[in-house]
Amino acid sequence: MENPIRSSPLIIFLAFALYGAVHSLLASIPAKDLAYTFFGKAAERTYRLFYNIFSFITLLPILALRFILPDVELYTIPEPWSFIAKGGQILALVLLAYSAVQTGIFKFIGFSQLMGINNEEKLNTRGLYRYLRHPLYTFSLVFLWLTPTMTRNLAILYLSFTMYFIIGAFVEERKLVKTFGDEYLEYISKTPFFIPFLKWGKKEEE
Repeated sequence: MENPIRSSPLIIFLAFALYGAVHSLLASIPAKDLAYTFFGKAAERTYRLFYNIFSFITLLPILALRFILPDVELYTIPEPWSFIAKGGQILALVLLAYSAVQTGIFKFIGFSQLMGINNEEKLNTRGLYRYLRHPLYTFSLVFLWLTPTMTRNLAILYLSFTMYFIIGAFVEERKLVKTFGDEYLEYISKTPFFIPFLKWGKKEEE
């Protein structure tokens, strides 16, 4: 009989993969166009908000699996290093909140669309976006991986989040290239992906 502790990571990973697939499908342009076709102006104003609410609600059962399924501790960061890790988490939360404000938190959540506020699409290259193309994802991952006590279920959950953010960032960038064209391609060439001062890909010619 299979050890339930060994099967827990697989269950969490598959559940998160299903969540990611549904989440990405609903975020796709065809899904939005279909909603706009059936529901018209109402969908244009409410889609983003309902999408975020649905994403949050459907994520809760996956987070609950971390507590429900059998688990085992992998490590605990000892003191005083655990205080440094917690301090890093606090700093990550502050930078995450700052990134959210710079992103336009009301538009990100869907409140601006609901209220009929249609701000012109502009490429944000200010603040933290000068140093990272995806600061929201970066500081979310920093917060997660600095957890002082790591269990097997947490590790697979955090790994799933990491993969999801990376894949989501690439998908998001394809949309941004279509929206902003050469302006975004130039931004990509100058600005790191997730890690400050680290650029992936071909080096610029001197």
